Amino acid sequence: MGPSVQQLLIILLIVVLLFGAKKIPELAKGIGSGIKNFKKAVKEDEEATANVDKVEAKSETTSAPTATPATPVTDDKKSV
Repeated sequence: MGPSVQQLLIILLIVVLLFGAKKIPELAKGIGSGIKNFKKAVKEDEEATANVDKVEAKSETTSAPTATPATPVTDDKKSV
């Protein structure tokens, strides 16, 4: 059971009295841009995570472990 039409009108009247008729569009615009920025950030984060996973999977399959040859340690200084 949601709010009735009468209750919604009373809430709307209280909001208009508190914020004024000029402020309501500004508040709605601010809320809308905040939601838009949030969705954009979530999408970018998901894309970045997918790209990192893709790169890690590619590097694991293409790179084989390579052995580096051991270099002998020599002492160039002669003791006296």
